[in-house]
Amino acid sequence: MCGIIGIVSSRPVAERLIDSLKRLEYRGYDSAGIATIEDGVLSRLRAEGKLVNLVDKLDRNPRIGTIGIGHTRWATHGQPTEANAHPHQTGRLSLVHNGIIENYRDLREELEAGGAVFESQTDTETVAHLVTAQMALGLAPKEAVQNALARLEGAFSLAFLFEGEDDLLIAARRGSPLVVGDGEGEMFLGSDAIALSPFTDRVRYLEEGDLAVLTRERIAIFDAHGKPVDRPVKRSSGKPLYVDKGNHRHFMLKEIYEQPEVVGHTLGAFVDLTTGRTRLPASASIDFSTVGRMALSACGTGYYAALVGRYYFERYARIACDLDVASEFRYRESPLDDVDLALFVSQSGETADTLASLRHAKAEGVDTAAIVNVDESTIAREAAHVLPTLAGPEIGVASTKAFTCQLMALAALAIRAGVAKGRISPAQELELTRTLQEAPRLVNEAIKLESQIEQLAREMATKSHALFLGRGFSFPLAMEGALKLKEISYIHAEGYAAGELKHGPIALIDDTMPVVVIAPHDRSFEKTASNVQEVAARGGKIILLTDARGAAARIVDEAYTIVLPEMPEILTPIVYAIPLQLLAYHTAVQMGTDVDQPRNLAKSVTVE
Repeated sequence: MCGIIGIVSSRPVAERLIDSLKRLEYRGYDSAGIATIEDGVLSRLRAEGKLVNLVDKLDRNPRIGTIGIGHTRWATHGQPTEANAHPHQTGRLSLVHNGIIENYRDLREELEAGGAVFESQTDTETVAHLVTAQMALGLAPKEAVQNALARLEGAFSLAFLFEGEDDLLIAARRGSPLVVGDGEGEMFLGSDAIALSPFTDRVRYLEEGDLAVLTRERIAIFDAHGKPVDRPVKRSSGKPLYVDKGNHRHFMLKEIYEQPEVVGHTLGAFVDLTTGRTRLPASASIDFSTVGRMALSACGTGYYAALVGRYYFERYARIACDLDVASEFRYRESPLDDVDLALFVSQSGETADTLASLRHAKAEGVDTAAIVNVDESTIAREAAHVLPTLAGPEIGVASTKAFTCQLMALAALAIRAGVAKGRISPAQELELTRTLQEAPRLVNEAIKLESQIEQLAREMATKSHALFLGRGFSFPLAMEGALKLKEISYIHAEGYAAGELKHGPIALIDDTMPVVVIAPHDRSFEKTASNVQEVAARGGKIILLTDARGAAARIVDEAYTIVLPEMPEILTPIVYAIPLQLLAYHTAVQMGTDVDQPRNLAKSVTVE
């Protein structure tokens, strides 16, 4: 989750770039860098490690340029070295980047064939050479950037600085957030309003596909079709360390929209995106080749993530997995003699039941690992192996981005385990990790369904009960979708394995009962289709989440169908979580509940 800052001004910007990077260091601290223009010439300064190393370099090599960009990095493509640090540069431009360029390998091969010489392992440098190639054809910076953007696949935000242009910054976003700020005779851009808060309280949030052209006197914004647009000016809090909702009504919606970015960065912690090989973070040293049985445990949404994880580990690594709700783990008195690894999942790292379960496993002599979102948490400190998710602060009580980051971590770990146990060949590993790299883009595509889901929520808000059904990977999602709906809208909802429909839940179905069916066209589709027909025969109101092939099958004509992109099965839990989150969110908004702080709930449950 890298941090971006840019300033165009009439006075030196280096110190202010550094000031903003300090506020963005929570987004990444593997390396940092700035680029300015000195007498018309690009000047770059980068340092490996934490921001203090860049500050030391700047003290020895001051910069006086009045325009510049800065970056603090969480390494994804390439090791956290100075050579891979941002900004990346050619003779024509310098740029900083947050996100993942999925098709960078193909683009790099094409550019190298055309004579481009690369200095780093990153996907970012590909964009620098791609825009430079467009400028070599005679295009002006804005047109060169627009042409390059049309060829990029993935989720990203970008900021460009051009040689000889001391009054021009260009920024663009697709999937990753970016904000621009209005000053007096100077303009700003950044990853979030926190970065700009010392300089201005007037900010505009770029929308999906926007491109912004900044000069000292104005900001011009163009939409995804290249048409000029106005984005409303918002007043930020002015508090430098305040986490705000941006241009979203609630934290929960903001956090839903952050998922393309944070899912991608979590992937980068477990996969070397340059080589496509899985890896463990430095805080973990698990030898999966010796793991024959695992015990998984968590609470709430984390439990449903762990349930997906069980499917992942058993399918891709052939490791048998026990799974318990953490509040029952100790009391079931299951023998742990043959358990080689106990894995615990917690957003906060402070969940009392999960912590107690971790301590129980340690007392039984079992090796322990924890997937957590807070590095300094108690669970992170006490587990033998720490597997961090990079979701960033999650303010809304109903977990969204932490859940999908947990799923990404579990998917990558299962692949890692499969490789270690010889169940996955090197070629299969590359295929699977390249599939995982598609997640940010596909999550972004799912978010674009919001307006359709908002309309559906108007009807859902009139109901008192709902059922959620799914098979395979979609079964845990059915339970998670039901949990989301009940915890923030207060509508009673239950999630079931679709095959269990005839074993009781079908008695609840009548013409007032909405039934949400999660049915990508996967190995379970035909069986799920039969369950949908059983619901339709009894008058149930079917809401079908599927893909184009599933929609074309026309299981029943009466279903309200939401069509998601087609994707390999390993990605469906991550991507199909998005419409379920949006359905719960917009239903709760329609009902007027407190979305971010629902009644009787707390973000971190620290008592049993």
